[in-house]
Amino acid sequence: MDLDLRKLRYFAAVAQHEHFGRAAAQLHIAQPVLSRQIRALEQELGCVLLVRTTRSVRLTPAGRQLYEDAPGVLAAAQAATRRVHGAAREDRLVVGFAPGLSVSPAVRAFARSHPDVEIELLHLNWYEKSEALRDGRADVGFLRHPFDAEGIHTIPVGSEPKVVCLPTTHPLASRRRLTLAALEGETILDFQARRTATVEEKLELVAAGRGIALLPRSVARSYARPDLVNRPVTDAPLTEICLAVLESRRDGHLNDFLTTATHALSEHRS
Repeated sequence: MDLDLRKLRYFAAVAQHEHFGRAAAQLHIAQPVLSRQIRALEQELGCVLLVRTTRSVRLTPAGRQLYEDAPGVLAAAQAATRRVHGAAREDRLVVGFAPGLSVSPAVRAFARSHPDVEIELLHLNWYEKSEALRDGRADVGFLRHPFDAEGIHTIPVGSEPKVVCLPTTHPLASRRRLTLAALEGETILDFQARRTATVEEKLELVAAGRGIALLPRSVARSYARPDLVNRPVTDAPLTEICLAVLESRRDGHLNDFLTTATHALSEHRS
């Protein structure tokens, strides 16, 4: 049986906090999703790792052993992944980007000074943003907070406001702008509360009248459709945008890309 490294990371977070809710908050995933992943890990290993109570969890002897071994296993896997991808990508960088964000200004600027380095772009779903850095699929990410930033170095490059996405038939759709108070009592769809894999799925739920959605403005603009409207929410907190890279990854052309991208993206969003 192969040990699933993502499930191992999830288990380590639960074991550290001794609480599913706090671990889920750290990982930025829904608590039911986390619980299912841990049960799946127990089934795969064929042993109970955690004793669950209504308020907390505690480790079984098998769980304690796995928790002791987990840091070494995860560190070794990450190091091996970095070495493999580094060998394969000596003159290539993979840049992951979140839905609605355009990394093209950074790519164009970097290509002018590094014409021999190939840039590959990787679209990232909301639940895999930092995972793509950890598992080696991406060298650098152009991301929105929040995400699990453990072991990740981030460089702020700007922020953007949120809008509320509504069906065109919704009573609030006729208003030009809204406040959070105006949304009280509405069912607000949240990726972590209701697992949807893509923005498109979330917008389908909105169009079907299952709720409304708070989205970063760039996402709403990128996925505009005639049966939905987007209205500014004047007092919603801004969404912070950043470049992200593993703390241990500052090799090859990556430093040059980070410097170029920080300037290009900050200037582009100003």
